[in-house]
Amino acid sequence: MKIAFFTEMGFDGKVPRNHTNMRTEFAWMCALDADHYSIIRAPFVTEQYDLGIVIIPKKNPDFDINSLKQSCTKVAVMQEGPNWFWQDYDLSKQVWYYNTLTSADIIFVHNTVDKTYYEGLTNHKDVRVLQSLMIEDAIDVDALMPSKYRGEVIIGGNFVSWYGGFDSYTVANEISDKVFAPSMGRKQVGEEQLLTHLPYLTWRDWITQLSKFKYGVHLMRTHAAGTFALNCAYLGIPCIGYYGLDTQEVCHPDLTVEVGDLVTAKKLINLLKNDSQFYDTQSKAARYGYERVYSEEQFIKRFNK
Repeated sequence: MKIAFFTEMGFDGKVPRNHTNMRTEFAWMCALDADHYSIIRAPFVTEQYDLGIVIIPKKNPDFDINSLKQSCTKVAVMQEGPNWFWQDYDLSKQVWYYNTLTSADIIFVHNTVDKTYYEGLTNHKDVRVLQSLMIEDAIDVDALMPSKYRGEVIIGGNFVSWYGGFDSYTVANEISDKVFAPSMGRKQVGEEQLLTHLPYLTWRDWITQLSKFKYGVHLMRTHAAGTFALNCAYLGIPCIGYYGLDTQEVCHPDLTVEVGDLVTAKKLINLLKNDSQFYDTQSKAARYGYERVYSEEQFIKRFNK
């Protein structure tokens, strides 16, 4: 099958397997040997494709999906961000977005809960989960820290509602006064008073840095690709998170709590710290979930079906 992706990123061509910033959308393109076209330039399609997958920009959503139907036998829209994000557009753009979804041949989504949401929203007959993915070739395996040397706790985002960073911090703080976090675009001024931030990193360097941690906490209500839980699972790092995120539920099932249930989350992180057998079980379960569902081999099998 010949596939093309269409996004707002400003490049055309393929994504190499050793790309240093192998984010989820790059991993999809790479695994599927897909071409990428930037939708900010037109006309932008030079070949014929069996499937065109459009990732509509969150902030600049204007795009004519019909412009692809002459060059792509089927056109799909891939969910970008949480399933409610589009309802913050003005009304005319909300109607446009809805009509774009209904006119697509396929709607791809991040999670099982997103599938039922978009099915109910649009009555579309072909809504599918396009699972998150890592391309391991891009990882510097020699730089990864062995698990026996790990000891710190890291949360998955900053102190804004989008990431739920303060919730994660209160749970992580149960077992350590020194809590780490990545630097994200929404990082708040003053966070350094409570957190130790990692610098802004490429994806490959992020995986290297993440391997230094023993515990992950990501109580993020904004459900999308679920890469933090997935990255932790690849490294065998137990991660506490909320229901609604497939990567969390599959790879860390015993560490998944109801949204807002910080009491249970705190019990779990104390158990991880104080019960080595429980910790080892969760670490192995995380890695098993990754290999069983989220490896590149499994991704290709599911996509081809």
